[in-house]
Amino acid sequence: MALTGRAALLAALGSLPVGIWEPSWTGILAVNAPLAVACACDFALAAPVRRLGLTRSGDTSVRLGDTADVALTITNPSRRPLRARLRDAWPPSAWQPGMETTASRHRVTVPAGERRRVTTRLRPTRRGDRQADRVTIRSYGPLGLFSRQGTHKAPWTVRVLPPFTSRKHLPSKLARLRELDGRTSLLTRGEGTEFDSLREYVPGDDTRSIDWRATARQSAVAVRTWRPERDRHILLVLDTGRTSAGRVGDAPRLDASMDAALLLAALASRAGDRVDLLAYDRKVRALVQGRTAGDVLPSLVNAMATLEPELVETNARGLTATALRTSPRRSLIVLLTTLDAAPIEEGLLPVLSQLTQRHTVLLASVADPHITEMAKARGNVDAVYEAAAAAQAQSERHRMAEQLRRHGVTVVDATPDDLAPALADAYLALKTAGRL
Repeated sequence: MALTGRAALLAALGSLPVGIWEPSWTGILAVNAPLAVACACDFALAAPVRRLGLTRSGDTSVRLGDTADVALTITNPSRRPLRARLRDAWPPSAWQPGMETTASRHRVTVPAGERRRVTTRLRPTRRGDRQADRVTIRSYGPLGLFSRQGTHKAPWTVRVLPPFTSRKHLPSKLARLRELDGRTSLLTRGEGTEFDSLREYVPGDDTRSIDWRATARQSAVAVRTWRPERDRHILLVLDTGRTSAGRVGDAPRLDASMDAALLLAALASRAGDRVDLLAYDRKVRALVQGRTAGDVLPSLVNAMATLEPELVETNARGLTATALRTSPRRSLIVLLTTLDAAPIEEGLLPVLSQLTQRHTVLLASVADPHITEMAKARGNVDAVYEAAAAAQAQSERHRMAEQLRRHGVTVVDATPDDLAPALADAYLALKTAGRL
């Protein structure tokens, strides 16, 4: 039988019968002095682990679904070369399933007095802060018979940001915004529009927009055009209470709400409006105020990264009072919350008038596409019962939406994939109607 590595060495030293590789180290060292000397030398020549210096560099943030590279620099101040295996430990959610075994383990050789760098590639599966754990190093001697092992703390934090998957809808929404912003003139005037310019009358124009004084000064009939006002205030309110923890597909409802809020914030900031964020359940979880147009989106993404649903009932009175303090002047308040009957009827409706009297209110809710599929099911008794339950759930949501509309609230109820563009369309519709 051919022997390799340590087995070949031991056989050459006469301490291991050929073909056997299950030695008792105590017995081997007791009967074979040359082997004992070799092992002692191997242990002595292994670079010490405790004296190693470890520093980190690399990415400090990454969008969920992307990869982050974190470099670990190992400095060997000893007089012996380092031959080692290294494990860079991170939380399990720092990698996709199955990646941790290969991504966190490295082989490294560092000559005496030099330094080397290894890179750990992370692919997180959850939002939030992912912090590095300990680095375990096993240093081998030149013969590989013995090793020294130790751990070092090398702190590093990578913040996993929301993925903002609805970004793909932004170009089309901006095109519609440009139409509203003068390229296609508005022919109606509301509280959220201001005078833009005069143009010649064309058949179909609203006669109420004719400027008779300007018409008297020229040979053609002149019409006033209006454009949406800028510098309006928008408050995005994320409900982080119990209902936001419900999973729709592979993610909590809160994640879909955050994605819709990011698209609306990007669109509104391009429109010249000011955007703030409030995350609330029974206390303020996040608050972003007073950011410039260029800084608002990074600030919102960073604030949302660490938000998690809280398993408590949202205090609607506290949420309303906080929103009113945050927006003392007339604003568009966007509530990203549930349309379930109990939280609406017992929590929001009794205090809703406090918001609608002073502000324009838009409520956006995440609908479950599985309910729609259940409502269409037929074929057997179980499917019919599921369809009846789904129809009842849909009827309850429609009833809640109509009740909110009677109080002057604009309601958007859509599935996770459709919520962000639907919310952006509702915002543009409010601008078109001059309600902002």
